Parts: sequence; structure tokens; C-alpha cells
Amino acid sequence: MSNWEFFQDDENFEQLEITSAQTPSPAPKKAGPSLKARAIDLLSRREHSRVELRRKLLRHAEDPDQVDSLLDELAQQNWQSDERFVRSHLNRRANKFGTYRLLQELRQHGVDENHIQAAQTDLKETEFERAYDIWERKFGQAPTDQKAYAKQYRFMANRGFGSGVLRRILERFNDSF
Repeated sequence: MSNWEFFQDDENFEQLEITSAQTPSPAPKKAGPSLKARAIDLLSRREHSRVELRRKLLRHAEDPDQVDSLLDELAQQNWQSDERFVRSHLNRRANKFGTYRLLQELRQHGVDENHIQAAQTDLKETEFERAYDIWERKFGQAPTDQKAYAKQYRFMANRGFGSGVLRRILERFNDSF
């Protein structure tokens, strides 16, 4: 009997289905590191906001409540702190971006609005100096015409700096074209 004839016979096909159904299921995957070990590993690399850390740990958890209780424990033991995350994030990114963009990034990371308000106060005080440093590194010279002025303005606005700060930087060059 050929293979084709074997499968056309209903009795043999049913027998094949029974034997394939009786095969043992594959072994369960290895558990890997515990949730706490994963969380500490992530936090040892850089600061994470609570929301960001929760999102990363949920992939490895069986129950979301388990992740929430772990995050409470980590916050209580000062392993995770949104305040520390805000300081770290601003320290890394403030020399490249303006207040509006930095605050938006903090909101995307799920930081509490109280921490964002405190950061906004600090950022507003230094925004002109940060914007001028970035403008000087990127352009370093006055715009020669309206097109160059618009290009510089757009670049700085896309970095998240406010229009008032940008006008203060570029207004002295406004008469040059």
C-alpha cells in the first residue's frame, strides 16, 4: 500500500489522528529570572519610571497584581523612584531639547503631574541658556535672509523651545536681511 492509499483509507486516517493527539505536549519553558531580578537588572542600567518598569515587567508576569505589588515593594525600598527618574532624564536630555519636548517625554513615561510641574519650574529658569548653546553649536552665525531665519527658528522649535525664547535669540539678527 502506498502512502497516498494509506491516507485515503478512513480507518488509517482516524488512527493517525488518535496517535498524534496522544503525543505529549512540549515541555514548559524555563522560568528564567524572577520578576524582582528582572526589575533590579533594568534599574541597575538606568532609572525607569513606574509606568515604564511596569510595562516591561508585565511581559514576564503571570498576574498584573504580582507586578504592582513588586513595584510597591521596590518603591518602598527606594530601588525605584519617579523623582529620581525625572532628575536622571532631564540630566541626560536637557542639553539637547527644550522645555516643551522634555515635559512631553516625561508625560509619555507616565510620570506624575506633580513631578512634571517641579521639573517645569527648573527647566524654565535655564531654557534661554540651553537654547542659546544649542543654537550656537548648530548655526553659530546670524541668518542671512528670511529663509535662513525660518530654518533656524523651525530647528529650535522642533527641539521643544518656546517661541519667546527663540525670538530673543534671533531678534538681534532680524535687521540683517
